[in-house]
Amino acid sequence: MAKLTFLIVLIALRLATSAPAPSNINVTESASAAHSSSSATLPVTTAAPSNSSVTKATSAAPSSAGSAALSVTTAGFASTNPNDILWNLTSPDSAPSPMRGSLGAPLLGPENIPLELENPDMFAPPTTDNGATGNSKWSFSLSPNRLQTGGWARQQNVASLPIATAMAGVNMRLEAGAIRELHWHSTAEWAYVLKGTTQITTVDGEGRNFIGSVKAGDIWYMPPGIPHSLQATGDDPDGSEFLLVFDDGAFSEDSTFLLTDWLDHVPAEVIAKNFQVDPSAFAHIPGKELYIFPSLVPSDDQQVPVSPQGTAPQSYTFPLSTYNATQLSGGSVKVVDSTIFPIATTIAVAEVTVEPGAMRELHWHPTMAMDEWDYFLEGTARVTVFASSSNARTFNYQAGDIGYIPTAMGHYVENTGNTTLRYLEIFSTDKFQDISLNQWLALTPPSLVKAHLNLDDETISKLSKTKPVVIG
Repeated sequence: MAKLTFLIVLIALRLATSAPAPSNINVTESASAAHSSSSATLPVTTAAPSNSSVTKATSAAPSSAGSAALSVTTAGFASTNPNDILWNLTSPDSAPSPMRGSLGAPLLGPENIPLELENPDMFAPPTTDNGATGNSKWSFSLSPNRLQTGGWARQQNVASLPIATAMAGVNMRLEAGAIRELHWHSTAEWAYVLKGTTQITTVDGEGRNFIGSVKAGDIWYMPPGIPHSLQATGDDPDGSEFLLVFDDGAFSEDSTFLLTDWLDHVPAEVIAKNFQVDPSAFAHIPGKELYIFPSLVPSDDQQVPVSPQGTAPQSYTFPLSTYNATQLSGGSVKVVDSTIFPIATTIAVAEVTVEPGAMRELHWHPTMAMDEWDYFLEGTARVTVFASSSNARTFNYQAGDIGYIPTAMGHYVENTGNTTLRYLEIFSTDKFQDISLNQWLALTPPSLVKAHLNLDDETISKLSKTKPVVIG
């Protein structure tokens, strides 16, 4: 009987010492009680069963008095290995290779070297990339161009960039005097002039009219449904070129409401009755839409007819080019939203410059439906988009490219070149807002930050309680 009892106890002890820890357990083992509360601790990893998170702290690293022991999971620390861009646009054709360190293998099949040179972080992604976020890059160079007598237009919408559900873009060029005909659309229109001067006209629902000239670097805004026209002036002999952004990702430049297209589809007797004229008065209207067409250069002092209802109470244009920028350690920023451009109720902009070696800080935009549509004006950049659940992807951009970041996704914009990076952050909102990672951590209790990131007091003290925005 004694032997049986002994065997049972022995088996029980063996089972107790060999049993695996329960799945997903999170156990933290404190340092020895012999250490005082003010003693320094350094986290070290101990062996643990699969699928468990067991942590242990021991002495040696800085820690504030009375704080809890620092700890790390058995997953270990995040890698500090560099993930630099491996080549750039000026690299030789032999530079691109789908390899990073020991990962990947040389390409054996056909390749498009110009695209590989433009997209190093797509061809050889940083090791921090993981999962999928959706494609966040498009270039107008890949968009079909609609050529007209007097200019052209090319567009980006969800057909070319499916992730861009809240906004679409159009790049338009008008020769001097050329007109984008009188039209309207169900979406709002926001515009940034790239070169030259564009004269705009409009009449609102109250019969109040407006005329204005928009120079390079300036913007205009047209609310949904408001009729307007665009015409290149003679300020620049080449005319004008501009960027248009619409607050609907499904917008199509080929589906706007055009004056000539409408009247071509109204019976002649109805037109005569509407305007109370003889039918012959409208006998020579175009038999199809004009869209973009050549015309005489408008005079600098051109006026709209005097309206008995008066002129529009709010300006449809804003002089962004002369608006003072906020100077920052690594660049500058100009923000224009409805707080200073009241008529722009659905689209806001930040014009950002980033000096070589600097970056637009890690941040996100919190407002519901505040997607970000980026347009790169000068320089080169890389952006990593964090979509939660370990999904992150890095993209490279150059002048003429479009970037898109859905609401709340974390990101940064880094200058990867030797010249100033300048780009537009355009948002589907009335008021610009962002959350700075740096400021968030600085204004959170240090003990919480330490518990998450194992930072020491010196690092905590360097966190910024004001937004750096662009870091030099």
